Amino acid sequence: MNKKIYLTTILSILYSLFLSNQIMAQDDYKYEIGGMAGTSFYMGDANKSKLYQHPGLSAGIVFRYNKDLRWSIKSNLVIGKVSGDTRDSGNKFPLGQQTSFSRMFYELGSQIEFNFFNYSDKFAYLGTKRISPYVFTGLGITFGSGDKKYLDANIPIGIGVKYKIRDRLNLGFEFSFRKLFSDSFDVTERTDFDLEEPYKIKGNILKNNDWYSLTMISVTWNFGARVCPCLNID
Repeated sequence: MNKKIYLTTILSILYSLFLSNQIMAQDDYKYEIGGMAGTSFYMGDANKSKLYQHPGLSAGIVFRYNKDLRWSIKSNLVIGKVSGDTRDSGNKFPLGQQTSFSRMFYELGSQIEFNFFNYSDKFAYLGTKRISPYVFTGLGITFGSGDKKYLDANIPIGIGVKYKIRDRLNLGFEFSFRKLFSDSFDVTERTDFDLEEPYKIKGNILKNNDWYSLTMISVTWNFGARVCPCLNID
């Protein structure tokens, strides 16, 4: 009887060591870094509702801290171009005046992401998925070039989907709007007629403000191994 107990104990220890080694071997990663590229467009007085009107190109770099399998904190630097023309807006402006604009913009921001599924290609016992949709919001700073420079805060609101191509390599797609807090994103020159409050109606943070949108595809690489994400232990 003692031999059976002894044998059972030895087998239990060996199994525990094996299981521990398996968990140790299946690392998850804390960080991601990579690039993204896509398109950008503007919405404001020269474009009230049309998606992808006068689209421009955009590109950037992205860094992500994966707190666990559901929550991430992402930082990005984006360079893009937007443009607009009142002749395509469908709006009537005072005295029938018309104008157009084009500008490069630069954005630095951070967002909080929530994955709908536990995102990983490992840890099947946690119900993980290689693909997961996600939502995000955060805060950023937008700088616009031109004769009349632009600097303002923005609030990003977006959705996306990420796919684990293989260990460490991720493919992402996301669509977002960036809400600005002023009405002069579409003003690049000092002229007699511009799009900063063209109807002379004073705006506030909830109305008469400009927006821009990003549609981006990203490729990122994981690094910084973390053991046993089920316990959230680094």
